[in-house]
Amino acid sequence: MPSPAPDPETLGFSRHDHAHCVAEALAAAESHCAATGLRFTTVRRRALEILLEEHKAMGAYEVLERLQREGLGAQPPAAYRALDFLVANGFAHRIERLNAFIACAHPGADHVPAFLICRDCNRVAESLSLPSALVVEATAGSSGFKIERILVEALGLCGPCQQKADS
Repeated sequence: MPSPAPDPETLGFSRHDHAHCVAEALAAAESHCAATGLRFTTVRRRALEILLEEHKAMGAYEVLERLQREGLGAQPPAAYRALDFLVANGFAHRIERLNAFIACAHPGADHVPAFLICRDCNRVAESLSLPSALVVEATAGSSGFKIERILVEALGLCGPCQQKADS
């Protein structure tokens, strides 16, 4: 049975200034869109806010339900298009194992993320994985393989779930 929802001031597995991270991520998205001529529509912005508010991996239908309750995006394609835009522009990431999306914890940083996924509560922490990405890219390059995307997902138990299991 999954653990209770994480503390709203917790990002991944550590505490942080939630209001600051939401404001920083939205500002990074707005700045990037303005600089590159992309449209940061109301639905795209709200989808990012929803991911930021929850600080957890969310399925597209969870995001769609929130958008629908607020009168935005009545059909599934609206949520999928918004989430695809957020992923394509580095504002969110897709967690393959969970078939879900999570707001980027390092907005504006050029990085390859590594996700630590708790197999009990499904909380996700994002860390930077640049050194390992460089090793993979070097190995691929030496064999003539062109990498299109690197995905690093590690499955295990977060601290609270380990404590619960040990009890």
